[in-house]
Amino acid sequence: MPWMIYGANGYTGQMITREAVKRGMRPILAGRNQEVIQSMAEEHRLESRVFDLTEVGVIMEALNEVDLVLNCAGPFSSTAEPMMRACIESKVHYLDITGEISVFELAQELSAQAKKKKVILCPGVGFDVVPTDCVAASLKAALPDADQLVLGFDSRSGLSAGTAKTTVEAMKQGGKIRQDGEIKTVPLGYKTREINYGKSTKFSVTIPWGDVSTAFHSTGIRNIEVYIPSSPKSVRMMKAANLARPIIGMNLVQGILKKKAGKVEGPNEVERTNSPAFVWGEATNPEGKKVVARVRTANGYDLTVRASLAVATFVLMEKNLGGGAYTPSKLMGADFVERLEGCERIQYFEE
Repeated sequence: MPWMIYGANGYTGQMITREAVKRGMRPILAGRNQEVIQSMAEEHRLESRVFDLTEVGVIMEALNEVDLVLNCAGPFSSTAEPMMRACIESKVHYLDITGEISVFELAQELSAQAKKKKVILCPGVGFDVVPTDCVAASLKAALPDADQLVLGFDSRSGLSAGTAKTTVEAMKQGGKIRQDGEIKTVPLGYKTREINYGKSTKFSVTIPWGDVSTAFHSTGIRNIEVYIPSSPKSVRMMKAANLARPIIGMNLVQGILKKKAGKVEGPNEVERTNSPAFVWGEATNPEGKKVVARVRTANGYDLTVRASLAVATFVLMEKNLGGGAYTPSKLMGADFVERLEGCERIQYFEE
């Protein structure tokens, strides 16, 4: 069945394309950069389509005879909505590799429309959302009455240009947590704590990551925070950046910062191989009982390649899936991360 990788010319898009071809898959390569897209298509002997995402009608035309789109073009705050809407109207399943809260919330808003068209919307089919979402769902099963959920991930694999641009964009929006079921904006560097990710205990800080959205929709737990390792110096810089947020948010400043971010090169194969990721979660119920879960995974970029292709294959092959918005664990099961190459089983600890 025909399917498309949009943003195939990016760092992660190229990795996914190479692995897909290695597996005998024949995706249509698409994006805005005609020269690079056509060159990749010729190299891999694949079909290519060049179009931008400014008009839904143009996208729908480009999606002709396509069954599924895997969107790899970030920042997804700019690309997800027009592609999702075009996919719904064209009855094409939509996947992406975002970690952006706004995109997950958008998918939920569009869920009813997608369900009517029997279209699956599943953003976040990569790192970190796949492993953290699986940990969240597993913790909910282990402690069904949990009302507090804290997640964290330790990934030192470096950034791609797309991830760097997304980070720049997130700075202007401040921090995010979920409190009493609602997403709340908080200052950057809002909270810190020590977290044992499994390899070592590290000083960590809250970040506005996608699990603030996805973990709620996967578990129903109404209070959620997400952490990554940091340093006291970095946290002080984050807190200082709160004062500069109005300036950081200016279009001119965002443009300059994103231009610099676009020059970032992602990690090479050796760096990825030597940089596994560690994911941690902690669920707490009203009586104070805690269950902790940890899992070691492949490098974030390698996991993204394997997870996105696994989800794409599943959606293309499975005929009886209901349409609507899904989180990774809702679509693939809480043990999905354990089934991916380079990932271990989730370990649980009561405290």
